[in-house]
Amino acid sequence: MNEFDLDLLRAERVGLDEALFCAGKTDGQVERIVQTVAAEGRSMLLTRLDSLRHAGLAGTVRSLLDYDPVSRTAFLGPRRAARETARVAVVCAGTSDLPVSREAARTLEYYGEKVSEFNDVGVAGLHRLLGRIAGIRAHDVIIAVAGMDAAIVSVLGGLVKAPVIAVPTSVGYGAARGGETALAASLASCAAGVVVVNIDNGFGAACAAMRILNRDPR
Repeated sequence: MNEFDLDLLRAERVGLDEALFCAGKTDGQVERIVQTVAAEGRSMLLTRLDSLRHAGLAGTVRSLLDYDPVSRTAFLGPRRAARETARVAVVCAGTSDLPVSREAARTLEYYGEKVSEFNDVGVAGLHRLLGRIAGIRAHDVIIAVAGMDAAIVSVLGGLVKAPVIAVPTSVGYGAARGGETALAASLASCAAGVVVVNIDNGFGAACAAMRILNRDPR
């Protein structure tokens, strides 16, 4: 039985490449997958590649990767040409949410999307968000990243026309319950049409945004 069986035709089926989720894999498994994809001359996005795991990889493998420690992502292989204008805004409530918001932004960048990032605009200082709302409204899709009570999700949902994809994060004190409170608040949003991905899933939010942007006109 093969240790892994890469889905190299996924992009042809769904428009999204297979990504390598590094958490739970050994250094050797990550190395062999990277080497296999590189030998095919293909590109791949690696997620949840923390700094210790990255440092533990063989130097020949690390040299193939464009690594970002904040988002814990890496790009392998040829880069797609970047768009000149940004279609997606990634709105991050607080600095502690940055690892998740950067995961979303980097995933979009992997697919050649130019991303507008609006950081530290949580509703505890509502003027920060309102002062940048015109720029946020200029985008086709909004990804809202927030922990604690995730209040920014409903606020944005009531201020913009574009689809809002909520990403609850595990940031917060005790009653935040590792992101479950933010998840429940996002799911219970009174703003009509807000959609929600799982806790800390910046990658999933970015993929949802790509599906929206890549939809076939009918």
